[in-house]
Amino acid sequence: MNVLITPYFDVALLSLYAFFLFFLGLIVYLRREDRREGYPMEDELTGRLDTPGGFFSADPKYFKLPFGHGIVSTPTQGREPVDIAAYRTDRFAGAPYAPSGDPLVDGVGPAAWVERARRPDLDYEGHPRIVPLGGNSDFWIVKGDPDPRGFDVIAADGVSVGKISEIWIDKADRLIRYLTVDLSTVPGKSVLAPMFMSTIEGRRGRVVIDAINAAQFANVPLAGADGTLTLYDEERIQAYYGGGYLYASRDRQEPIL
Repeated sequence: MNVLITPYFDVALLSLYAFFLFFLGLIVYLRREDRREGYPMEDELTGRLDTPGGFFSADPKYFKLPFGHGIVSTPTQGREPVDIAAYRTDRFAGAPYAPSGDPLVDGVGPAAWVERARRPDLDYEGHPRIVPLGGNSDFWIVKGDPDPRGFDVIAADGVSVGKISEIWIDKADRLIRYLTVDLSTVPGKSVLAPMFMSTIEGRRGRVVIDAINAAQFANVPLAGADGTLTLYDEERIQAYYGGGYLYASRDRQEPIL
């Protein structure tokens, strides 16, 4: 049975109009949400601001960080433009960029990194999450698994670069995150290497890190000297080794076929 509000308007029609308004509002909401990052857009060739966003640009969201680390917003307010150490190889939209310096240090392509917080990642109790194994008696290498400390480190070009002197563990996930490498190529210098980019060969007493060549270990971003590892340090280290899978040598940048 239809309930008439007026001779030309009933509850069924009211429900239909309400649905249309709801659906229109949903579309506007979703279009605003998907423009929180990346706007204003730039012209690919000239860098000129191309699409500011207009009505569909969403207001910044604010997030309160735990353990008294303040409030952050997204999109990040007051960001400085980044000057990429690379040049466009041709004058057409979508043309690839080529690095103009050392891409591993400059953060080009797969070696790109972001400005993460310069404080350690914390566990649920507010303590540093990634710490050296040597200073934590509550954790140890399980019996039967190889302890890489003292193992030789072999780079992608087959050259020995030093030895493992320490292990950095993730107390929350109960696994190894980084290895400290004391460089023989640069006496007195130690760098960290991601565990997930390392292969431990227990029977041969060595650790193979095929991400970068021996000479490139000298420029790995320094971290962990004071026994702490910040989120920013992790970002730089991961980016440096990750970029090596493309930029460590010239042959890695060529097509497979």
